[in-house]
Amino acid sequence: MYNYFNGKIAMTNSDSVVIDVNGVGYLIYVPNPFSYEIGKDYKIYVYNHIREDTYSLYGFKSMDELNLFMKLINVKGMGPKVASGIFATGSINGIVDAINKENLLYLTKFPKIGEKLARQIVLDLKGKVYSDVVSDENDNNADELISVLENLGYKTAEIKKIIPLIDSSKSLEEQVKDALKSLLK
Repeated sequence: MYNYFNGKIAMTNSDSVVIDVNGVGYLIYVPNPFSYEIGKDYKIYVYNHIREDTYSLYGFKSMDELNLFMKLINVKGMGPKVASGIFATGSINGIVDAINKENLLYLTKFPKIGEKLARQIVLDLKGKVYSDVVSDENDNNADELISVLENLGYKTAEIKKIIPLIDSSKSLEEQVKDALKSLLK
């Protein structure tokens, strides 16, 4: 079993990347393949999906994403393709927050997740996806973002409502831009 791959991205496809590790190319299904630059080094954490007729690798940029993915694929009715799709448009903090606050509207915005599956996700994972999924680094990023937005004159209550919608893997500058867009809606 593989835990992660360290190498250069050789190719991107619509749903996957090929990472070159010492001359061997591994096809890894990732949530957002075009966020990877060809020729650049990456460490991709992987889940090995093995069935009778298939062997697939699903990859993530952080261990936190992989841990949440592992919890999601254990939800009744959730396969790895659907679970991986959640990470393409949702931030890890936003997903965790939606689960714990039973925000079905947020969960049903993802492809192939209807109300029934969203309810199952909440039922199976509510209260189980906090500290072991969201890292201290993400919390520190959120604290920095909150501080910047408070300095711009926004109220803490307003800020905390939009924090789960912001992708914590982006730079602070990009997070501030996304937050301002959300606050101005």
